[in-house]
Amino acid sequence: MEGWRQKKRPECLEKRFEFQSYEKNRDFLDALGEYCEKVNRFPDISFGKTYANITIRPEENNVKEEISNDDHDFASEIDFLNKQEEN
Repeated sequence: MEGWRQKKRPECLEKRFEFQSYEKNRDFLDALGEYCEKVNRFPDISFGKTYANITIRPEENNVKEEISNDDHDFASEIDFLNKQEEN
């Protein structure tokens, strides 16, 4: 989970991914979209030509609205997707 920042208000995890080109960014976002559909979990995403900002908020069924181990696992899976797209 390198590079992820945990914020308290509102509770969330955030990370900025930087890419060499628009094509690499697009490949990552496409892979992320497919993964999110598969697991039915959707982070907030904003992006530009060579970057993507990802924000993970606590899962809806999390009564305390705090970042959980599941949220950290989701962030780790996003990192894994990014590493796969780099290769």
